[in-house]
Amino acid sequence: MSTVSYYTAEGLKKLKEELEQLKSIERPKASQDIADARDKGDLSENAEYDAAKEAQGLLELKIKKMEEVYSNARLIDESQLDVSKALVLSHVKIKNQTNGMELSYHLVAESEADLKNGKISVTSPIGKGLLGKSVGEIAEIQVPNGTLKFEILEISRD
Repeated sequence: MSTVSYYTAEGLKKLKEELEQLKSIERPKASQDIADARDKGDLSENAEYDAAKEAQGLLELKIKKMEEVYSNARLIDESQLDVSKALVLSHVKIKNQTNGMELSYHLVAESEADLKNGKISVTSPIGKGLLGKSVGEIAEIQVPNGTLKFEILEISRD
């Protein structure tokens, strides 16, 4: 059973480009690698041929999975999102109630999460805890170390 994944326009474009790269560049290269290995002689003792066939099989599996993800991808309509609450695509500034540290996160779909760039998934513990909260509310988030309390300082969308 396939699951629907939600993407921003940028994330969906990136997914499509990666899929096209695999189909138009990597697939012909894999076929050429097999042909080159086949030309080297007896296939029963040709490890290079076996490796090329295995690499092609893995590539085809990856393409199939990406096609399935792409076919179940849905574009998020930002105009339909409530700007007063923390939702997917929100930029949320929070303050840790324990140590006073302020953090900013961009809430994104799981497939677009990138912690280094401040993008956290709405399915992560912190992302889930922030969803639906408004400015001034306290989000109590259960993490492996216990419970964290964050005050929502600011919500924006840009």
